[in-house]
Amino acid sequence: MYTPEAFKVEDRATLEAFMRQHSFATLVTHEDGSSHATHLPVVLKGKPGPFGSLRAHLARANPQRLHLENEGEVLVIFTGPHAYISPAWYLSSPAVPTWNYTAVHVYGKPKIVEDPEVVSDMLLELVETHERNRPERWDGKMPDDFLERLMKGIVAFEIEITRIEGKFKLSQNREEDVPGVFAALSRSDHPGDREVAALMGSLFPESCGSREPR
Repeated sequence: MYTPEAFKVEDRATLEAFMRQHSFATLVTHEDGSSHATHLPVVLKGKPGPFGSLRAHLARANPQRLHLENEGEVLVIFTGPHAYISPAWYLSSPAVPTWNYTAVHVYGKPKIVEDPEVVSDMLLELVETHERNRPERWDGKMPDDFLERLMKGIVAFEIEITRIEGKFKLSQNREEDVPGVFAALSRSDHPGDREVAALMGSLFPESCGSREPR
């Protein structure tokens, strides 16, 4: 991922928090001159490995599973809030439109998980990750025969992370224009715009005059 120094994020805690918050990611593989992508929920795990690992599963009928069997490097893309930025909000001139956005790219080697007990634990872990903070939560219990049929229809895998790239493009290269951009995004009816404003408010509390969009 092309990342100018001003937009680079390397703090481990920040990257991990981002991946957990935006855990519906895109798995990208390349095989025999052809690229494939699948959108799927992932769970970030701690050690082993210097950066931990990602756990996920996809449908057994998905041909991308064959790429995982070769255990070549794969890319998992996590995307967060993004917003169109108009030059009308700038103090400086001349200027052109741009886009503010947040993304983390994770690279690693996948390994298919065959042990039924481990696969079952992975599925329950995924459920627990998304159910635990809900006031009305599903406990994940299901008949054994149903779970067995479900597991036969998927391929579970774990990716040992070898490299992480983080990019938060939030107008760091145009600090004089930050107040105008923040104000405009804060007034937007689009939730994503206001999320970007909140991130800018955290990054530039003095320029924005607030840590949260008004």
